[in-house]
Amino acid sequence: MTMKEFAKMLSGREYGMEITKDEERQAADAGLLVLYGYSDDNVEIAGVYNDEVGACNGTVVHLTKTGILQEPDCGQEDCPYYATARDATKSVQAVWHDNGGPCWTFETDIPHETFNIYEDGELLCVGIVLSVEDL
Repeated sequence: MTMKEFAKMLSGREYGMEITKDEERQAADAGLLVLYGYSDDNVEIAGVYNDEVGACNGTVVHLTKTGILQEPDCGQEDCPYYATARDATKSVQAVWHDNGGPCWTFETDIPHETFNIYEDGELLCVGIVLSVEDL
């Protein structure tokens, strides 16, 4: 399944029913990652790998082919080892919108397709589908 086909399949879903376990396996088999905002403080990642990133007021998610790059636990944000690892990733900016429009959108230069998630008929999130081969 292509990114475009997968995004089309997910588009129009309701909050809380964004993707099924079977669809997560299909995404993994196709080499895809699905990213979408959940609640007001999380980014969900499903497909080749499954994870969740705290994203209160938005965040940058650093992706690799095998998983997300976690912030260092050492308390040193200027850690040179982390900076080197971060520079080797591709990033996605999860944008939280307080006023109007969808609550969640994503910005990245990674090739991707978008899909819409609704809550009670209102657009909640514009999620993305991307290929790990582009990471």
